Amino acid sequence: MAKKLEGKVALVTGGAGGIGTAICKRLVDAGCRVVTNYRNEEKAAKWRETMKGQGYEIPMFKADVGDYKECEAMVAQIEKEIGPIDILVNNAGVTRDSSFRKMTHEQWDTVITSNLDSIFNVTHPVIEGMTNRGWGRVINISSVNGQKGQFGQANYSAAKAGMHGFTMAVAQEVARKGVTVNTLSPGYIGTEMVKAVPTEILNKIVAQIPVGRLGTPEEVAYCVEFLASDEAGFITGAELSMNGGQHMY
Repeated sequence: MAKKLEGKVALVTGGAGGIGTAICKRLVDAGCRVVTNYRNEEKAAKWRETMKGQGYEIPMFKADVGDYKECEAMVAQIEKEIGPIDILVNNAGVTRDSSFRKMTHEQWDTVITSNLDSIFNVTHPVIEGMTNRGWGRVINISSVNGQKGQFGQANYSAAKAGMHGFTMAVAQEVARKGVTVNTLSPGYIGTEMVKAVPTEILNKIVAQIPVGRLGTPEEVAYCVEFLASDEAGFITGAELSMNGGQHMY
């Protein structure tokens, strides 16, 4: 039986992170030829070896998602060596938390560049090819904090909210060309970074989640696979919330 996404080329930015790793593995299992980007060669080599040990061969291409020219060059290299990109998962991002009154311009700029400018930088070089071929999927990984805001995250909340504005606008432009653009907004996910939060603080976070637990990276990955499928072709410009009921609207 053929896999649902057999032969599709998928670029997952920030693939070496907790959520990114789960997305990469899920898309490989669905039949995709998955690639990701990296900035640090040492960390990338370690991740590649870990993935190889688990049976996943995932090529990595060097590019800072905050740099348009690097993204443009990365896409050209991927399409030359692997093939045209059919699925783009904009997952890369950073945090630089601080109350707004104490936030530096550098903290603001770093987060906006990495989390919002990056969406333009990576999507722009691939969207023309998708529309020309008549099929494509762009999936932007946002956050519950882009929906409701979060104390100490004016930069992150602004970037993640802006991401869905981008989704809604571009979705309208490419819908008739067989390309969908959607936002996936996870809540608190049990990555190594979240689990490293002090126990008393983590317990308070979980207490705010109606289902009574953190989400898993694999649950995020399942939603990505769904949005990438042919069966989700009538869904575009949408924001899929998966936060355990923490924020409903």
